[in-house]
Parts: sequence; C-alpha cells; structure tokens
Amino acid sequence: MKKLMLFLSIICASGLTMVSIYNTVVDAKSWSSDIPASIQTARDYFEHVDPRRFYVVVGPVNLVLILLTLIVFWSDSVSLRYYFAASLACYAAILILTLAYFIPRDLILFTWSIPDHLEQIRTASAQWSVMNWLRSLLGLAGVLFSFKGLDTYYAARSERT
Repeated sequence: MKKLMLFLSIICASGLTMVSIYNTVVDAKSWSSDIPASIQTARDYFEHVDPRRFYVVVGPVNLVLILLTLIVFWSDSVSLRYYFAASLACYAAILILTLAYFIPRDLILFTWSIPDHLEQIRTASAQWSVMNWLRSLLGLAGVLFSFKGLDTYYAARSERT
C-alpha cells in the first residue's frame, strides 16, 4: 500500500508538471501570438470547457497523495521524511503561486474587456509565460524529490535483504 501511494503521487505530480510545461510551450505562445485576436480565439476555445478545472481537481489530489505518502513512510527513515516533505513543500508552493499569481492573470486574460484593457492583457500574458516556467520547475523538483525518496526506499530494502 505504501509503494502504491508513492507511485500514484509520482504519476499525478508528473502529469501536472507535463501539463504545465505544455501550457507554457503551446497554449501561452498561442495566446500571446497576435493579441487581441489570439486572446479572443483562446476565449472562444475555452467557452465550453475551462482548463483550470483540471488543476482544481488534480492539484489537490496531488497534495493529498504526497501528504499521505509522507505519513505512511514517516517511520521508515529521516531521509524519506526529508524527500517527501520537500516534495510536499514544492507542491504547496505551486498551489500558493497558482492562487496568488496565476488566477489573477487568468482573470485579466480571459474575463477583462479586451478593448479597454489591451495593455494589461499583453502584460499579463507575458508575465504568465515567464512565471509558468517557475511553476513547472517547482513541479519537476517535487517529482525529483519523490523519485529520490523512492530510490532511497528501495536502496534501504535491498540492504536489509
């Protein structure tokens, strides 16, 4: 059960990190390619489905999984606690960054009147693209800490056998 929790955590965090990278490489470039037309196209595309819903569902699941992983591996070793706590810290930082930084820019990009706020939309788009690399790097760091924890767990198991 412990390993399953860890593997699910790694899978979930890896998926979130890859989606974040995709958003930077594909979506954000598309949004900023020909403002205001590109923003209107993105708004039309997102009219029926909001991609933020994915993050609203999967982000908390990711946090719960790494928290449960930390709890179930707590008594195994101090180094495992360190690695899984570091992963949790990375994912918590992503959540805080999303709430404090990205959601306000998403609102500018996708809800503010384009003709009245053209410069703010351009600025928000550029800021979003740059900072999403930081969010992606935090996700990658969290995944790498989890993998290091997994490696440490298996190394300790092989030493015991």
